Amino acid sequence: MTPERFARVIAVLNKRQPDLTVLMDEVNKPHNLAAIVRTCDAVGVGQIHAVAPTKRMRLGDHTASGSTRWVDVQTHDDVTQAIVKIKAKGMQVVATQLSVRAKDFRQIDFSLPTCIIVGAEKFGVSDAAAELADHHVIIPMDGMVQSLNVSVATAIVLYEAERQKRNAGHYVQSRLATADFQRLMVEWLHPQVAKYCRDHHLPYPAIDGDGELAHKPGESDVELPPEDGMY
Repeated sequence: MTPERFARVIAVLNKRQPDLTVLMDEVNKPHNLAAIVRTCDAVGVGQIHAVAPTKRMRLGDHTASGSTRWVDVQTHDDVTQAIVKIKAKGMQVVATQLSVRAKDFRQIDFSLPTCIIVGAEKFGVSDAAAELADHHVIIPMDGMVQSLNVSVATAIVLYEAERQKRNAGHYVQSRLATADFQRLMVEWLHPQVAKYCRDHHLPYPAIDGDGELAHKPGESDVELPPEDGMY
């Protein structure tokens, strides 16, 4: 473990925004899925949601540049179920949707807990998602083309959310719950150990002030695997 790596992980976790997320409503092209995940990581979104058009959702690993390791993708069986769960967390739901009630995306207060819904490349968000959304937004366009690629549109809206949240001071100090911060430190710094603990239903070990495990193999009742080659 290098001091630089440990400092980088701490810096990134300190910028994570637990009250900003994205729901992908049957987005089906792997390169778009991966690009959205990559943008989410870039603006500090650590968990997103997806309703997959098939039973297995694929992410283009090359396009994601490894960001799938840093962003948790929660899948749901249907969009109604997903939105109900998200709203139960106190989030407003904002759908990118051309409709009579749509407004310029910059008119939304993204400093509030927010979920942004984006739809399939060809059809947009589903009728169920549009009905349940608190707001519909559009990205004003002055050209002949009336829509953007879904990953591009998502990035534009996310960076407006990032701008507003940064102005509101949301990136100044960590906003993650302590338990989530500690869990992610183990999973990011010591992924093999985290997997071992999950597979054996064991609690994660603590992390010391240098990013190392507080307990090494043989020092506690939990015998952890060696970490050779982890970095």
